[in-house]
Amino acid sequence: MADREHTRNFSIIAHIDHGKSTLADRLIQACGMVSDREFYNQLLDNLYLEQERGITIKSQAITLPYTAKDGQTYELNLIDTPGHVDFTYEVSRALSSCDGVILVVDASQGVEAQTLANLYLAMEHDLTVVPVINKIDLPSADVEATRLQISEDLGLDGDEAIAISAKDGINIEAVLEAVVQKLPPPAGDPEAPLQALIFDAQYDPYRGTVISVRVVNGRLKAGDLIHFMHVGADYKVEEVGVFGLKRVPTPVLTAGQVGYVIAGVKTVSDTSVGDTITHQERPATAPLPGFREIKPVVFSSIYPVATDDYPDLADAIEKLKLNDAALIYHKDTSQALGHGFRCGFLGLLHLEVVQERLEREFGLSLVLTVPSVSYHVYLNDGSMIEVENPAYFPDPSRIERCEEPYIKATILMPERYIGAVMQLCLDRRGLNPKYHYPTKGRVELSFELPLAEVIYDFYDKLKTVTQGYGSFDYELIDYRQGDLVKLDILVNGEKVDALSTLVHRERARIRALHAVNKLKDTIPRQQFKIAIQGAIGGTIIARSTINAFRKDVTAKCYGGDVSRKRKLLEKQKEGKKRMKVVGSVPIPQKAFLAVLQSDTDE
Repeated sequence: MADREHTRNFSIIAHIDHGKSTLADRLIQACGMVSDREFYNQLLDNLYLEQERGITIKSQAITLPYTAKDGQTYELNLIDTPGHVDFTYEVSRALSSCDGVILVVDASQGVEAQTLANLYLAMEHDLTVVPVINKIDLPSADVEATRLQISEDLGLDGDEAIAISAKDGINIEAVLEAVVQKLPPPAGDPEAPLQALIFDAQYDPYRGTVISVRVVNGRLKAGDLIHFMHVGADYKVEEVGVFGLKRVPTPVLTAGQVGYVIAGVKTVSDTSVGDTITHQERPATAPLPGFREIKPVVFSSIYPVATDDYPDLADAIEKLKLNDAALIYHKDTSQALGHGFRCGFLGLLHLEVVQERLEREFGLSLVLTVPSVSYHVYLNDGSMIEVENPAYFPDPSRIERCEEPYIKATILMPERYIGAVMQLCLDRRGLNPKYHYPTKGRVELSFELPLAEVIYDFYDKLKTVTQGYGSFDYELIDYRQGDLVKLDILVNGEKVDALSTLVHRERARIRALHAVNKLKDTIPRQQFKIAIQGAIGGTIIARSTINAFRKDVTAKCYGGDVSRKRKLLEKQKEGKKRMKVVGSVPIPQKAFLAVLQSDTDE
């Protein structure tokens, strides 16, 4: 085991698609951790979703043995991080366990939004930054211009940036040398009372919770009695170790090391990311500073398709929360869909990933309500409330004004699609368009958009109009005043709470028409007419009608007097009237799903 002087804890940060995972793969190969025969791309991306989508969702740690040019052997703890804006929280957690970072910049794209955001995160944690210019093998690579951008936009020394190609394995050794020479060894005192920061956790069905820690002070070994300072729980350590491509048990973890702890933690709620582990007999005086509280921006309710699956859903969400600290949830009920959970997400991709993980890892069938955002509603008495669930929207007579969140959307695409994308953004109440041409034939368009317009189906539409070539990234900027209304959907005169949404008045009729037409197509016909309406308060703004079935009551009348037939038809009419009064309309699950499908704006 390397001593503290020969240990380096570092992370790779970058904008999405600038080549973090590929660089991590090359570093693992360069340190001889994996043979060519066993190698596959995205080695650290264990989730099948990461492999499928080619993105990193979870930050992953691995310990690399490296023999430097001076002959010394170093222990390099690498933590690979996501680049997508929805997973910035994963990045901030990973950085709290590092002493330095490699900042990767794409030689053809230059410095982009998340490059800056991640650099600021690294600066907040007071980390040493080593800039690396990747993808120098591309024909459109402009290394000198990228060096200039690193100096001007990031305030780092662009001349010191290491030019590499992670794909072709060019200059990878120089990155490892820079990690050893430029990044500081971890601070900390092995003899002090134990302080270990939990930066991640996973649930193993056989071993209980596997906790990822960075030991700041002291030592941790199997058999130790430990105390979780935030939760107040006590456990006995079964095993400690470091992360290879699989978990590698070691006798002890000492100050400065990154590794894992298994202590038979069976209850998921006892592990809180950001908590400090210390010894029971000789506890630390104070916990380590954790992470800042996370603020979700997109909200949706999740219900099981079969109400009997509710306990399974509760169990699954609790286990997923352990592995995804940014997921926030509480219990929710709906008259139409039964018991479920109201969840907060960091963005649309986060919502999609959580839904897919619940369905695939836990085998659940789910219904999600229309995603909504958090609005600031200022009341006449001067108070302000945050509303993310349409059910809690106050009476309009009590409201002074409403504010909705705005984002700065950055869209990168081939030049030929600029007209269609401009139109799409303007239709969604976009403001202040700005252009930037990073390379010939490619344009970067930035718009200020209301977040509520983006979460509904903007991404699908963008992919359609750019034929799949547009990439989309966003960051929250501020809250601005908007004319918001609550749109209710009524079926046979009764409100369906799960379909209520908060929308801008301009878009209310389009959204209402979409919902009523979808419901008309999916709700089965009854023996009486069913009115489906979209309403704002008492004003109906959209309507569709499902016609009744008609039983042929006159089938047994052959010829004869017409009044006999009329009498039967009148009798049927009376029966249908009575039926309409007592008849409630069953709404199938597929109707809720259909309303969420995004072919609005026809």
